[in-house]
Amino acid sequence: MSERQPDEAETRQERREKRLDKKKEKMPQHGRALGHLYKEAILKRIDHLRSDKEKRKRIDEKKTG
Repeated sequence: MSERQPDEAETRQERREKRLDKKKEKMPQHGRALGHLYKEAILKRIDHLRSDKEKRKRIDEKKTG
């Protein structure tokens, strides 16, 4: 954007860009820490499901074996 003289009016596009910039500034920013937390939670859930699957498999082997 070019700097204009105070007597010149802003264009609609310039007003829109300013509004979008303000909106962007207000958006919460998440860093790597939050992504790491999500990843750890997912991996923990996967491990839990795998262990449950192994337990069921062992129980089924005992019943049929």
